[in-house]
Amino acid sequence: MAEKNREGKTERGEKNELLERVIQVNRVAKVVKGGRRFSFSALVVVGDGNGRLGLGLGKAGEVTEAIRKAVAQASRDLVTILLEGTSIPHEVTCKFGAGKVLMKPASQGHGIIAAGSVRAVMEAVGVTDISVKCLGSRNPHNLVRSTIKGLRSLRSMDQAARMRGKTVEYLKQA
Repeated sequence: MAEKNREGKTERGEKNELLERVIQVNRVAKVVKGGRRFSFSALVVVGDGNGRLGLGLGKAGEVTEAIRKAVAQASRDLVTILLEGTSIPHEVTCKFGAGKVLMKPASQGHGIIAAGSVRAVMEAVGVTDISVKCLGSRNPHNLVRSTIKGLRSLRSMDQAARMRGKTVEYLKQA
């Protein structure tokens, strides 16, 4: 593992900076003999803005502690997403639970057209031009998980050709 110096850079000079986006903080109550006991859960997404993304859920008695736990979990579980410039390579629809999202690539300068929780995921991963439509439930947990599932399912033309045992030229003409 690379050691970090004072500025947070590794030995190779790369900055280890992750963007943190808090998607939802939820307060839950447990009723006990003396009254209600409150605790908090935080849903957080982190990314480097360059194709790496992680999701974390933290639970604690205080909001800041729940967010800290969620960020730690998300930082441990980073996955790499295939991007094509500032957008995604192809259209994809994905479902997790009742949350369903349709993601379409967009041209340069289009911007992020998406709901709040999906927008946070796109900003963290580094996508700046995309159109996203939420088709199912608007539950932030399911929307975020379906978005990440869809982003992980993206394939390039080379990967698709290799998986099918075809050439890229054959796929382009089909």
